[in-house]
Amino acid sequence: MDELRYEERVKVARGIMRLLERWGVEPKDQRTILGLPADIRTRHLRRFRDDTPLPDTPEISERVEHLVGIADALRTACPRDPTQGALWINTPHRRFDRRTPLATMLEGGLSGITAVRSELDCTYAWQPVGTESGA
Repeated sequence: MDELRYEERVKVARGIMRLLERWGVEPKDQRTILGLPADIRTRHLRRFRDDTPLPDTPEISERVEHLVGIADALRTACPRDPTQGALWINTPHRRFDRRTPLATMLEGGLSGITAVRSELDCTYAWQPVGTESGA
């Protein structure tokens, strides 16, 4: 069972690294977006493309979950042209003070990533009118 979990984590790491590359995210910025520890050097990112899972921490897992949600929302918004996702991520946007969504994620950390996801995914952080948070 642990081996399967390990293999699943390797697949997730490969997918996330490919996603970030498709979006045109530079290696140093890949480290930042993923919230990787300082001891993981940029030159070691290749391991995550090959056969090493990302570190198994709650924050990295949350970031990955949001990045996958962003990718899914972009795929839904532009189903016929997968290049539009990278274009959107790298184009200044009025909702992010004329910064790119990528810059928002890099500068804002986890809150920047969730802001980008909230902009794209109408079901994320959605709360019906008249309900209280935590209820």
